[in-house]
Amino acid sequence: MNPVVVVHGGAGSRVSQDREERVRQGVARAAAAGYRVLTEGGSALDAVESAVAALEDDPEFNAGCGSVLNVNGEVEMDASIMSGKDLSSGAVSAVRHIANPIRLARLVMEKVGVPALPHGSGAAALWWPPGSDRRDTGGHSPIVRAGGRLRRSGEPGF
Repeated sequence: MNPVVVVHGGAGSRVSQDREERVRQGVARAAAAGYRVLTEGGSALDAVESAVAALEDDPEFNAGCGSVLNVNGEVEMDASIMSGKDLSSGAVSAVRHIANPIRLARLVMEKVGVPALPHGSGAAALWWPPGSDRRDTGGHSPIVRAGGRLRRSGEPGF
């Protein structure tokens, strides 16, 4: 069987031509990340997590480092993941300082064991294992607010 990975990068309708190409490339990278996991023997759940993390790592998408700021000018992110195999799920809400909220949602799914929606700092407290990426997503350099979105200092469009 040949696996197929489909990634949806959002529903924005006003995208400049130069940004449209960057978004297409980002979606392709995310799909490739998920596909790579599958071809290396990973599960569909692993592939979903990898593809979403790739979107979170790309400032072109309203996720992770590309998140739109809340009314206080802060980044608060949500994520959820579900396994079709056993219908287990995990989610987090309003988390800050997490590079990949999808990974935290997966941790909730695997470790909490009951339906739960950890929120904010309570969710973040589940994280921070050795090797985790504690990224400041609070609008401080090198990631800063520009036009309602986070941008890395020196990034095109900043």
